Amino acid sequence: MAIDATAAAAAATSTDATAAGKTRLADNFDTFLTLLTTQLKNQDPLAPMDANQFTQQIVQMTGVEQQLLSNDLLQKLVSNTGSGVQTAVGLIGKDVSAATTDTALKNGKADWIYNLDSDAANVNIEVLDSKGRIVHAEAVTNAKAGDAAYSWNGKDASGQKLPDGTYTLRIAATDASGQAIGGSVFVEGLVTAVEQVDGKTMLTINGGKVPWETINTISMAPAAADNTSDGQTRAAAAA
Repeated sequence: MAIDATAAAAAATSTDATAAGKTRLADNFDTFLTLLTTQLKNQDPLAPMDANQFTQQIVQMTGVEQQLLSNDLLQKLVSNTGSGVQTAVGLIGKDVSAATTDTALKNGKADWIYNLDSDAANVNIEVLDSKGRIVHAEAVTNAKAGDAAYSWNGKDASGQKLPDGTYTLRIAATDASGQAIGGSVFVEGLVTAVEQVDGKTMLTINGGKVPWETINTISMAPAAADNTSDGQTRAAAAA
């Protein structure tokens, strides 16, 4: 699922070159206009400048600018094709897990899964809003190593229901001696949509959007798997 490193590097180089070209064009265009204005102010009234010459130069400068804009559009089209849109569309309707700490609170529920490297005596869990403020915190004792599901009811410490939106889960685990234990957070769910946001391919999972490159596991949705199984059973019976 990872984006090809060579393609990414080439795209970055191309983008940098285009940006540099725009900067040079802007500088040259400004210089050209300054020189043109100076010439017009100081031209000989008895032998004025040929208007066709500087008009043609302006047209040429504009043509270069339009070419750079066309290059930008082509780069976006290539990025949309090469960075995963077509591949990501194939994930719609499948269960996936994504290595992200963000998920959506929807209808008073937000779900995460956290993984501990080893058994922990204490696990501090914090939920943060989109502005980085802690809106909920709790502690878990005697947590086992491996995956553990965590569900939040969308209420803050005072019991007030918070609005739907994107929230972040943060964990800090320690063993019996107080030493920190490594851990990670991810989300699981059904992919319901794929879209481009600022040039990035985003998947909608449980109502929240995650970058497609964070996907680390893919599996058939239960309903689809059941239908496939039933179809195979009926086919076998018919044979």
